[in-house]
Amino acid sequence: MSILVILGSSRKGGNTENLINNLLANIKHERIYLADHYIEPIVDQRHTATGFEPADDDYPLILEKFLAHDTIIFATPLYWFGMSAHMKLFFDRWSQYLRDERYDLKANLSNKQAYVIVTAHYPDPNLTALPLIQQFNHIFSYVGIKFIDYLIGHGNKPNDILTDQLALAKVEQWQTALQLDASL
Repeated sequence: MSILVILGSSRKGGNTENLINNLLANIKHERIYLADHYIEPIVDQRHTATGFEPADDDYPLILEKFLAHDTIIFATPLYWFGMSAHMKLFFDRWSQYLRDERYDLKANLSNKQAYVIVTAHYPDPNLTALPLIQQFNHIFSYVGIKFIDYLIGHGNKPNDILTDQLALAKVEQWQTALQLDASL
């Protein structure tokens, strides 16, 4: 099992990354900070005769790293009641690559399993983040990714998440599961 974290935060060292740091402290993994990469917004050309035009950005590199792993942890703060813009761009570009003949993206995605970490604050993070969890579930269902579990952490200011005992307890559960999977 190989683990990749896709971080959608626009700030390094925030609550979302703190949860990842706690979760994967002693587990081999790779990280992609989407904010460190240039990703062009999608121009929907699904219904044109020529299809999608190539974009001159970092997405092919990100996609290659993504495809090389079988366990993906998507981590994003809740921004305006949805995923971060960085994370949304990542998913939007799947429309292009699902139609790119160089990739069998849907078949490749169906061999992956996913975890989701969302950090939120206002006013009840569980209630406000659940629609985002549903969105991830629909995305995964559409492409055949096995959705293992999600975690909604409560935090606003830096390090607030470290006081969320429920989130930290779930991190410990995931650590055990990921360590067991990694040893297989």
